[in-house]
Amino acid sequence: MSTFSEVKPTLNVLSPEQIEQTHKYTLEILSTVGVRVDSEKARYLFAGAEGAKVEENGRVFLNSELVEWGIQSAPSSIEIYDRLGNLAFRLGDDRTRFGAGVTNLYYQDPETDDVTQFTRGHMESSVRLVHALKNFDVVSTIGIIQDYSPDVADLFASLEMVANTTKPLVMLVSDENLFPDVLGLLGQLHDDLASRPFVIPYFNPITPLILNEGTADKMIESIEHGLPLIFSNYSMAGMSTPITPAGTLAILNAELLAGLVFSQLVKEGAPIILGSLPIFFDMRTMLDYFDPLTYLLNLACAEIMTHYKIPHAGTSGSGVGLASDIVASGALWANQITSIIGRVGLAPFVGSSLGSIAFSPSLTVYANEVIDQSLRFSRGFSLSDETIVMNDIAQAGPGGSFVTSESTLEMVREMYYGSDIFPRMSLEKWQAQGKPTNDKYLREYTRHLLNSVQAPEDHDELVAKGEIYISEITKGLM
Repeated sequence: MSTFSEVKPTLNVLSPEQIEQTHKYTLEILSTVGVRVDSEKARYLFAGAEGAKVEENGRVFLNSELVEWGIQSAPSSIEIYDRLGNLAFRLGDDRTRFGAGVTNLYYQDPETDDVTQFTRGHMESSVRLVHALKNFDVVSTIGIIQDYSPDVADLFASLEMVANTTKPLVMLVSDENLFPDVLGLLGQLHDDLASRPFVIPYFNPITPLILNEGTADKMIESIEHGLPLIFSNYSMAGMSTPITPAGTLAILNAELLAGLVFSQLVKEGAPIILGSLPIFFDMRTMLDYFDPLTYLLNLACAEIMTHYKIPHAGTSGSGVGLASDIVASGALWANQITSIIGRVGLAPFVGSSLGSIAFSPSLTVYANEVIDQSLRFSRGFSLSDETIVMNDIAQAGPGGSFVTSESTLEMVREMYYGSDIFPRMSLEKWQAQGKPTNDKYLREYTRHLLNSVQAPEDHDELVAKGEIYISEITKGLM
């Protein structure tokens, strides 16, 4: 009796030699070009490290030994919990995980596609929506609420995120001065924040090659609070990074390793997730955009992080398209399926349209479907004596049917894929129903979810507790 291996789709874009070559150029950038470090606290830590040279102008140079120490010091996997203290996933030792959101300024109505300023109410309903969609593993900061003063907006946004889901959170705070207060609010609402972290702060350096003061200082605070963090850079090829993909990859990797070394100087063994958002810049329209090379660079970065044994966060395929349209759906498919069969760790920013400034609930609902089918594709199938089902083939014979075969009856529910959104129908039925579009079904399903999803049981308690805390620390500002 013979047994064959599982059939699994895989995708690799870099050879081991190309990874080593990229690493070599990265080390050259760090040792000869260096990074500008704007934070006095960060410069102090670099100055005390053997293998770092700090100049008076804030330029910091790192040698290969220090970089290698940073790579070896950081953990290769990070346990992420939900708000209830349950292990949600283990990043770096798991499949690709997805999140929705990312500091959108606007909300796109799922029925009309009209765009309005993002409000606290939108944050509440959007977080509940993402909570209800099974293929989203985390909720990222979905928008920047506009109906509150900037002095308190991040606090109320964070409160609505915590109160309306139990899923892990990727937290982006737009006002750097409010970051300590956001951490205080989170600690007030959750006693076990450090030992079972469900919050992952997200930070960017300034490309090219600047570790800015706000990012460095917030990284220190996050690490001191025992939180894992994402250090991710955002590039525009031909503007903030070289026009060539190779040059972009090398300079982005240099920034990531500089951030990695810094995090380990703050605390050796600090959990950090690294990744890039490689975007291209259109000089004709002055807009940035995802390009097929974006997906290649995303996969290349993921493979390099796998080589380093560092957990990875990458692109999410969002921002392309004017709503939940054909262009946006194509970008989602390209990003999600390549991410899953590649080595992407976390894709946290799904669901934005119009250049990633508007949150689209309908696009987010469709993305949940795309992720579901991409996961099904990635699982492959078994090729074995049992799955060839020779007995059924022999019994059916030439011209036979497998409708009532033993394997069909046993496995039909397991093998069948049906959509909660899009019906299958014949030409005749489609014409009889007035030739409806799939867009119609998507909007109806999105509206149904928005109207029906419930808040967690402790929602009211958390909101009340959080509002008291915010009121006490912001007296005179509201």
